[in-house]
Amino acid sequence: MPDGVRLSARIWWPQESTPCPAILEYIPYRKRDMVRSRDERNHPYFTQYGYVCLRVDMRGSGDSEGQMHDMYTEDEQSDTRYLINWIAIQNWCNGRVGMFGTSWGGTASLQAAVDAPAPLKAVIANCATIDRFEDDIHWMGGTLLSDSFEWGTTLPVILSSPPDVSTVGKQWQQQWHDRLNNLAFPLNQWIMNNIRGDYWRNGSIAFDTKNLSCPVLSIGGWSDRYSNSVMKLSELRPDICWGIVGPWGHHYPDQGEPGPAIGFQQLALKWWNHWLRDQNDEITKWPVLRLWKREFDPPTDRLLIRNGIWIEARNCKPIKNKILYLKPDCLTNVQSGNSISLTIPNDLSHGECSGDTGYFGKVGGLPLDQSADDQRSLTFESEPLDENLDLIGYAELFCDILRDQNEAQIACRICEITPDGYSNLVTRHVLNLTLDETLDKPREFAPNHPIHYRIKLPSTAYTFCQGNRIRLSLGTSYWPITWPTTKSVSINIKLSTAKLIFPSIQYQSSLSVPFSQLKKFPKTPSWQNKFEGQLRRTTAQLSDGILESSWYQPTMTIFFAEIDVGISITTSAYFHADITESRTFTCQFTHNIEISRSDGTARVDHSLMAQSSESGMEIQSTLSAHWNCDRITTRTWQFQYPPPTFDEEFSE
Repeated sequence: MPDGVRLSARIWWPQESTPCPAILEYIPYRKRDMVRSRDERNHPYFTQYGYVCLRVDMRGSGDSEGQMHDMYTEDEQSDTRYLINWIAIQNWCNGRVGMFGTSWGGTASLQAAVDAPAPLKAVIANCATIDRFEDDIHWMGGTLLSDSFEWGTTLPVILSSPPDVSTVGKQWQQQWHDRLNNLAFPLNQWIMNNIRGDYWRNGSIAFDTKNLSCPVLSIGGWSDRYSNSVMKLSELRPDICWGIVGPWGHHYPDQGEPGPAIGFQQLALKWWNHWLRDQNDEITKWPVLRLWKREFDPPTDRLLIRNGIWIEARNCKPIKNKILYLKPDCLTNVQSGNSISLTIPNDLSHGECSGDTGYFGKVGGLPLDQSADDQRSLTFESEPLDENLDLIGYAELFCDILRDQNEAQIACRICEITPDGYSNLVTRHVLNLTLDETLDKPREFAPNHPIHYRIKLPSTAYTFCQGNRIRLSLGTSYWPITWPTTKSVSINIKLSTAKLIFPSIQYQSSLSVPFSQLKKFPKTPSWQNKFEGQLRRTTAQLSDGILESSWYQPTMTIFFAEIDVGISITTSAYFHADITESRTFTCQFTHNIEISRSDGTARVDHSLMAQSSESGMEIQSTLSAHWNCDRITTRTWQFQYPPPTFDEEFSE
């Protein structure tokens, strides 16, 4: 890099000796061991078709030098652009570069596509975000996600793991010590920046899509929080953005669960051949959107294949809106003239049936039957549908809300109800009522005065079946997915102005260009997997208003015999809530990585506890690193956050 920091790359070379197009994947997830098996599913496949493929560890991670203090920093984005230009001028590259990745790598690819370096001709962004505040792992509608604590535990462990002597050489120990001594705790920044603001807008291309300057293939899954980005991109830049959303979670589509999965490698090869080689005209026939339109499945923790069909659309513009008005206990086609207000139950056990937010690689975690949470909510239910009803796009709830305190949140869920009593989650959102519609600043507040809200739920594609009902459920919290408010609050919704809107778009109920058949890559894996058990989940509602839940992922080990390296990962989470008047909440996460190699064994352990009450929130965190049996370092962090103080500034 221009400042002298060296980045470490793994490169796959095609057999042909003439200069070739190059494909870059740039992430902080340890190419030597952590995601080596995933890399070997993708890069060798592209290489056999004449592409030079590079997997580069980001600055401060894996075998690369330097420090990483946070996600999507200026250093990171500058390194990306420098790297693309460096690749393009090598004698083995013909000057054309593509970039792809999933999650962090997909988002980095999108960031590079804004005023892209001249050699960057196209990107593929899988499970990526274009709005880091709203559609990422940290916040939802301005409410803090418990996922933020999990990721705040996990990322420092990844960045604290040592470089490999086989790649770096004798200086690996000094590089490791420098990394540990300068280790950051980015969770503090994620919590401190509790509005969208400049911090989160950095790297959020939703606010800069006019400057996208190369073609984008955006891929997501309905079981993943990040899927919202796909339809947004297709709406904002249909001229250069194509979108695919399947039923799966936070995975590449060839590993998609719930399925059906699709052949990602073949799909990507068609993309690269068109934009990097001018060879494949099939792309010109692709629709702007290809979506898995879900249908009812009995709710369950884990689902291998979802009901539904693939559809395609040439644009995202709604062609019709179904409007449902809110009356006491019901959703109706007739607008209410009723001026009454209904109180939303303040039940802190609401959220027990939520599952995970994004199906992030763990087995299971899909939303369960919602009936128990529905009973803890204010609900509105339609009559049985006379015909199928599509929801394709963003459902929106318009309503006037009254509350007695400023600090408040509302959890909105839309479910399909079957005659035999299943309540199946279709889409959901949690909104911090103290923020305005931009999520950039607080909105003015007066106790028990009506304030109009437009609550936009995440995009989806779903068919409500004839004979089933639609249910809207509203709660005042959504523990343990979102961090609850520090005080009990009374929230009322006025019915006279309340309506729910379901959009739909024009689509074709089949694919004009079918996806390629799923194949196994590589045919002969270079690794072996060992699992000490399946992920275990527990949920209990104890006496005296105590709620407990947890999950534990026993040790998973991947061993690469060719390089004599193994990596083992263990993770756990525990949630505790006292929902009596004391109103206290606790979550604990642990994450451990052990890397065994011929010269020794490294282990990094990190435990984090967050506690919240009316006096605010406190975080305590301890990370330790060991080489063989010797402790190299122990780092501790402790932060205290006072409760919000919006009331004094904005009350009347």
